[in-house]
Amino acid sequence: MARDSMLCLPRATSREEESALYDDGYEEDDGAVKSQLQTLMYPDKSELPSDFEMPIWDHLEELRERVMAGALAAGIAVLTCFAFSKDLVVFLEAPVAEQGVRFLQLSPGEFFFTTLKVGGYSGILLSAPTVLYEIIAYIVPGLTKSERRFLAPVVFGSSILFYIGLAFSYEILTPAALTFFVSYADGAVESLWSIDQYFEFVLTLMLSTGLSFQIPVIQVMLGQLGIVSSQAMFSQWRFVVVGATIIAAVLTPSTDPFTQTLLAAPLIGLYMGGAGVVSLIENSRDKDQYA
Repeated sequence: MARDSMLCLPRATSREEESALYDDGYEEDDGAVKSQLQTLMYPDKSELPSDFEMPIWDHLEELRERVMAGALAAGIAVLTCFAFSKDLVVFLEAPVAEQGVRFLQLSPGEFFFTTLKVGGYSGILLSAPTVLYEIIAYIVPGLTKSERRFLAPVVFGSSILFYIGLAFSYEILTPAALTFFVSYADGAVESLWSIDQYFEFVLTLMLSTGLSFQIPVIQVMLGQLGIVSSQAMFSQWRFVVVGATIIAAVLTPSTDPFTQTLLAAPLIGLYMGGAGVVSLIENSRDKDQYA
């Protein structure tokens, strides 16, 4: 009886056989075609980088060097912008320079701290490409081949859209908002503005506009991962209009509806453009699968 029961015991399998059995079961359960999210979480072995290996301490050393390089670039950019901070102040005063607005220093050192703020923000924006390059150079060796191909357009598009948002805010949104305030107060009060509060208004508006222009990048990432389809994005356009209005009301430091409309309209256009890009990516993916 003992001998018969021993014959019923399963044979021990090697690690290679276990791996083969697991792979067969995985393919059997999930099918031959994996979703984009599954591909991201469980990439194929052919997609993994095989030409680059580094111990953990070398990773930490490289991280330290790249953090130091990014911090050094940001520090140099901030000091350079602070050296030309007065010129930057004049540049940022241009949207209302011809409308008779006078800027005042309402407390000791207010203008000095304002120039520090302007130099700091400008330096960070100036050094952003270098810092972004250091981040990408650190994470690229650990990405799969498809992720590397996907990273470059996303980073490039995100940077371009951010600076387009800054230019849009400086050239269109900020002058329109300030003109509204000046014309509304005309004949009732004289426009004497605090230099610190003015630059807080302008810098907040420019930064929030640049960040809001990242909507298409988020859409492309969601579409690439297969989380949201372009058809679902287009079908939610009514909610997008309401959401863009709410986002514009939150991001703009002013409360006038004209400025909020100027920001909400581009947000809706960017969303629709992002949905169109996702649709093109889906069509290209389908053609590659059926080719």
